[in-house]
Amino acid sequence: MPDYDLVIVGAGAAGLSLAHRVSGINERRARPLRSALVEPPPGPRTPPPRTWCFWETDGGPWDHLLTARWDDLSVIAPDGTEHRSSAAPYVYKMLRSTDMQAHVRDQSDRGRDDLRLTVGSVSDGPDHATVTARTPQGRTVHLTTRWVFDSRPTAPSERGRTRLLQHFRGWFVRASPGTFDPASAVLMDLRPPQPRRGVAFGYVLPLSDREALVEYTGFGREALSTQEYERALTDYCALTGLGEVEVLASEQGAIPMTDAPFPPRAGRRVFRIGTAGGATRPSTGYTFSGVCRQTAVVARALENGGVPVPPVPHRPRHLAMDAVMLRALDRGRVRGDDFFARLFAANRLADVLAFLDGGGHFGREVLMGLSTPVAAMSHTVLEHTWHGLCTRLRVLARDGRPSGGTPR
Repeated sequence: MPDYDLVIVGAGAAGLSLAHRVSGINERRARPLRSALVEPPPGPRTPPPRTWCFWETDGGPWDHLLTARWDDLSVIAPDGTEHRSSAAPYVYKMLRSTDMQAHVRDQSDRGRDDLRLTVGSVSDGPDHATVTARTPQGRTVHLTTRWVFDSRPTAPSERGRTRLLQHFRGWFVRASPGTFDPASAVLMDLRPPQPRRGVAFGYVLPLSDREALVEYTGFGREALSTQEYERALTDYCALTGLGEVEVLASEQGAIPMTDAPFPPRAGRRVFRIGTAGGATRPSTGYTFSGVCRQTAVVARALENGGVPVPPVPHRPRHLAMDAVMLRALDRGRVRGDDFFARLFAANRLADVLAFLDGGGHFGREVLMGLSTPVAAMSHTVLEHTWHGLCTRLRVLARDGRPSGGTPR
């Protein structure tokens, strides 16, 4: 008999979200699901604290842990025109990883072990999977389990046509009292100097009337050096009129933006979740909402005794649209600042947010598409379609057609 019903590798947003849902299941079960949440011991492999931002309707499961929330959002065009409106029915929310970690670890779950181990390998099997790891003292341990959910970063299973990064550095700053409006956030400020291809923007998320997260973000092939980010943030603070600020803390990172697939299933009993399992929306880099939808499906399957295959939480048509947008940016066919300025200027904010989170209606999405550079995007759609057809023909030529029998 395996040691566990499930082992969760990694305690980021995906791992913590799934562990939280399994704890909820165990509150309703006579025999709890036996689980292990495995993360590295403190040291160089421990991820730094992170800030997760997302939008959803009010009353979400993490509302009691939020650092801040905003009902009004602004998008600032390259010429300085500000488009500000309510995000209703959505609320833009900020959650810190340290708060989520503390909450999940403090949950009373009689079926879960929280283990500090360095995972080396995960092997599949017909009856169980095995996670091989090392203790802080250097001893090798083997955890056998019915299911493994691995959230560690991984390369895509296939090479995509476009591979960009959403790369960023942010400052948590303190300024004079009354500098910020805690009820309103700047979601995208497109006034910073633009790269030749891709897009660059800043945003300001107030935490109080004198503290905020100020961030510089780019979509492009390469991240910047820390020195380049610091210069860009200094310039952006000057652009927004903040001038000299006290920097309390900083965060920096890069998120993949690619049309390459990240299949959630890695074996009979091994699955990938989070970014590794396709939860990141390619066109935005947002992951948290996708993680929540993905782990909800997994949890229902675990509770009902089914095979808990994580879904890719984005519709195929949205992934196709994202592939076209990324290609157009990467090829320089559209200016990123012009693309996003048009999108937010011509459409209701809530409709754009619904589309970016995968909840839009097809007819409304078509109308949104007409507000973007139509000629350049149409050219890219044709190129994308032709490339897909050529790829399919090459695969058929390489593998051959099935012979004999009746096609079905």
